[in-house]
Amino acid sequence: MAGTRITSLQSAGNQPPLILPHQVTGAVPGTVQMRIKTSQISGDRLSQTKSMVLQDPDLLPRPISRHRRNQSQHNVGEAVETPVVLNGEYLNKAKISEGGKKLRKNWTSTWVVLDTDKLLFYKDSKQEALTNLKPGCSPDGMDLCGAVAEWTTEKSSRKNVLQITTSSGSEFLLQADNYHTISKWHDAIKRTADYLSKGAAGKASDKPGIRRANSTEYLPRHGLPSKTLSLPRPSPESLCTKEPKPEHRRSLKVFKSSKLTYSMSDSADKNGVKNRLKKFITRRPSMKTLQEKGIIKDRVFGCPLLALCEREGTTVPNFVRQCVEAVEKRGLEADGIYRVSGNLATIQKLRFLVDQEVEFNLDDSQWEDIHVVTGALKMFFRELPEPLFPFPFFELFVEAIKTKECKQKVQVMKKLVLQLPKPNQDTMRVLFRHLQTILTCSQKNLMSTQGISIVFGPTLMWPELDCGNMAVNMVYQNQIVEFILIESPEIFGLQKK
Repeated sequence: MAGTRITSLQSAGNQPPLILPHQVTGAVPGTVQMRIKTSQISGDRLSQTKSMVLQDPDLLPRPISRHRRNQSQHNVGEAVETPVVLNGEYLNKAKISEGGKKLRKNWTSTWVVLDTDKLLFYKDSKQEALTNLKPGCSPDGMDLCGAVAEWTTEKSSRKNVLQITTSSGSEFLLQADNYHTISKWHDAIKRTADYLSKGAAGKASDKPGIRRANSTEYLPRHGLPSKTLSLPRPSPESLCTKEPKPEHRRSLKVFKSSKLTYSMSDSADKNGVKNRLKKFITRRPSMKTLQEKGIIKDRVFGCPLLALCEREGTTVPNFVRQCVEAVEKRGLEADGIYRVSGNLATIQKLRFLVDQEVEFNLDDSQWEDIHVVTGALKMFFRELPEPLFPFPFFELFVEAIKTKECKQKVQVMKKLVLQLPKPNQDTMRVLFRHLQTILTCSQKNLMSTQGISIVFGPTLMWPELDCGNMAVNMVYQNQIVEFILIESPEIFGLQKK
């Protein structure tokens, strides 16, 4: 109130005249009066009734510590505070790091007890903290010496989260829904950690701060040691001298430097690799040179028919003749000959031997299954770069099969066959004569001209470009092979033999 202003209270020796409420001009009647007993003797204290004193708003309030919860009311000005012991309370706990290694955050409700030097966690219930634990069943603990407790909003989306970082590099999160509860634990943990750190600073064998994970070396919390720890200040000579670093730090530095060097010279290395590849390609010998030196052998499967016959000095590939002889020797009466597929792995094995020009005998026990031989023969024709019916003749044979008169159709087909290259013509004659032999045993092998044409139609001829209807082309392929197979004695002149 304006009527009860008191400027100051001082000792009686240097005190100016007091202004009493009833002496203030404009005092409001009925205001609270204040009884003050003064004394003229120096050193006497002024007594007053505290309940009647009204504080002057112009006077500055006494500064109060922001963290007064951490301070004892009786030892506000002490530098080192005694630790606080909390019996226990349920808090949400999560361990997010251990020894510097990040862990998956998993919140659990835990009974937490603050001891004089550590934080204890009980898994089951708070009864464990009140009863004696079984031998070997000690609770999980956290050493608070050198630990740092601080609030965090980045490590979790929850509210009221407290982060505790131990001297070994482990990190814990404590959380409670009630702010006053977690604030009490924050103050108590921070007070205990500070007390233990201050007490450890007085020992010569210990160093304050946070210890590096997996090491006994302590690091200061804020760069260089603070003055309050009373540590000796390093001399300029010691600062200039490089301190020997641990082995793992030295290796980390080497790794970083090498990584930086690689990133800087990355483009140069790529250009060097490109130049070396260009030189290798330009100096690489040709396929003909490699074949002449015997490094690369000519293949049989996938080789053009003209080139293969020229290399072998024949007009019919040797492999075709061997397969035909083997089938006619022991496969004429096999059920579904050329229609039943053989074991693909065995067929590939035979193909490998043929391509490597290794001597083999189709009468060997490993080729006992005749369907393996027929499968290899069909694969040979399918893998020709140009089919047995060459690409330029595909449309000519299709137009010939459309001829309605049978005799005219035979003449047109015979004329086209005679126009084929000699290897194609002779190979076709050998193959169709062999298929005629298969048909002579059709009652036992159950193969007909239509069944053989369905198998060999797409195998012996196909268009160079699949621009037409595949189904229509397949019909023509089957019809052409079936017609040539039926009229093969007239077309190839087999009746003369």
